[in-house]
Amino acid sequence: MPFQDLASQHPTDAERAQVDNLLAQLEAILQPYMRNLSPEENKRLGRINKTNRLAVDKVHEFHLNMPALQSPDVDWQEFDRDYATRQFYDTRASRLASLAKAMTETRRLHDHDNFANALIDYGYAQYKEKTEVGVGYDTKVAQIGQFFAKRGASTLDDGTATDDEA
Repeated sequence: MPFQDLASQHPTDAERAQVDNLLAQLEAILQPYMRNLSPEENKRLGRINKTNRLAVDKVHEFHLNMPALQSPDVDWQEFDRDYATRQFYDTRASRLASLAKAMTETRRLHDHDNFANALIDYGYAQYKEKTEVGVGYDTKVAQIGQFFAKRGASTLDDGTATDDEA
């Protein structure tokens, strides 16, 4: 017997609607502040690596603890706002990435359940095609069978897909 029904908990319609509403609210709140950079802008700006992030953190630490040593050429109020906003976006992006990963992996469980049950139904249709000719199972088998690679008499593709294919 194949592994099936690995994920048997399902959000209610009300919970799904609530998630969609919350996502819409989040998008609406953040949209005025978000900016998608062009490939040229991304190339020109580059990315701050871990070492450079540590340098920024050290400058921030000196700014807070020894302000007499800071450059008068830096707008320190803007520096503080940039620093706080960067931390805000980074921590929220990390939380959202963790949530997205968990949602993707949970979706994969449901994908597995659906595919295992689809195989059971397809096998049933193949059986019924032979025992109840002319009822429509031949059409069902033909239409579903097109999704499986021909590897022999009755060998089916295991349905394993990458996330890009899903």
